[in-house]
Amino acid sequence: MKRLLVCLLLAGAVLPLAGCLSAPVIPPMGVAFSDFQAPLDIDYDETDVTGKRGVSESMSILGLVALGDASAAEAADRAGIRTIKHADYEFFNVFGVYQRYRTVVYGD
Repeated sequence: MKRLLVCLLLAGAVLPLAGCLSAPVIPPMGVAFSDFQAPLDIDYDETDVTGKRGVSESMSILGLVALGDASAAEAADRAGIRTIKHADYEFFNVFGVYQRYRTVVYGD
């Protein structure tokens, strides 16, 4: 039992270091409050950010409940986009109590 507890504590300490967030640009995050937008892609050659814009989102409350579909496909479907040309993301956090992640896609 003691060994299991040590393994769980170790896994809990190492898991946040796994790097699950792998966007090309990660702005600084605040502990109490964060609200920022950043690109999801890094190839801007002939990228047109005008035209249709689609947004999808997911949210979390207290880290206990998480809902939503923040996929690029969902954002494209909502705007009727068939070809995605550029993608951004938006992140909003208040003390870890409420978090919102949005995927924003642009295209035709």
